[in-house]
Amino acid sequence: MSFSMGEPRVSLFLPTWNAGPEFPEIFRRMKSQELDRSYEILVIDSGSSDGTVEFLERQGIRVIRIPNHEFNHGLTRNRGIQEARGDIVVLATQDAWPDDEHWMQRLVDCYQDEQVAGAYSRQLPRPDASPFIKDRLANWAAAKDEPRVQYVKSQEEFEALAPLEQLGRVAFDNVSSSVRRSVAMEIPFRQRQFGEDLDWGHRVVLAGHKVVFEPRSKVIHSHNNSIWYEFKRVYLDHQNLHRLFGVHTIPRWRDVWTCGWHATGHLCKVVEKDRELLPLQKMLWWAKAAPLGFSQNLAQFLGARSVRKLDEGSSAYKRLDHVLRKGV
Repeated sequence: MSFSMGEPRVSLFLPTWNAGPEFPEIFRRMKSQELDRSYEILVIDSGSSDGTVEFLERQGIRVIRIPNHEFNHGLTRNRGIQEARGDIVVLATQDAWPDDEHWMQRLVDCYQDEQVAGAYSRQLPRPDASPFIKDRLANWAAAKDEPRVQYVKSQEEFEALAPLEQLGRVAFDNVSSSVRRSVAMEIPFRQRQFGEDLDWGHRVVLAGHKVVFEPRSKVIHSHNNSIWYEFKRVYLDHQNLHRLFGVHTIPRWRDVWTCGWHATGHLCKVVEKDRELLPLQKMLWWAKAAPLGFSQNLAQFLGARSVRKLDEGSSAYKRLDHVLRKGV
């Protein structure tokens, strides 16, 4: 069964803001999903001025408009879940391409087990993804090709795990995910600028629920961001990881330099092994290896360190944190 205006059993929720010229084709793929039950599409738009809202309204989609300053990754998704009529709410993003017409069905199928609170998809890089982005995505939990059911038997079992093992048990990614509406109403997303999905996965698993990674549900999604943007993203990521799991991958200043050299060497090998790059392209990417390698390790160091410094009331870290949160 495809998109239906009848009483839905599944809701596809999509936050939008100036979705861009690719969006009509991405939306077409979403609307033409083959699902064994009826579903609705619900959008919350935060101030688009590029025709996104008008396009959606022509498709007969229910669009809720909010001012841009009201958008928040956690709270806006909570609003979408509250407005949804389906028992399962699929959470998508405007720039993630469904890989096929079964993307949504694969997520919905995860809920046959009543303990499952959420499920998330595999992410594949775009064809134009940089060699560094392809390498990073290959190491993220949402890029693997083996399915996982994530749960813990007790708080004690969870606390006995190493920090990165804890991360593996609660990973969740809202680039393409789904939630059981009743659970998400009871345990909503928190107000977060970044990492609302991982925080939610952490809380629902510790509350006794399960999270499923379903690699047969696939989306194509990646960004070729600047080194500066990636620095800010990694800073915020490791700030979250330290708060949630105590992760501190780069504990000392001198480790920034040691690990930076190792990272640079690794990135150079990534470029060398990429058979799609021409010789001149390889030279350009090699030139970016050291700046990216060192900045990523500095961001990991500062992100974890900032948690303690901010708790201590450091004015220097407050200013740093204010700068690095802008635009992410």
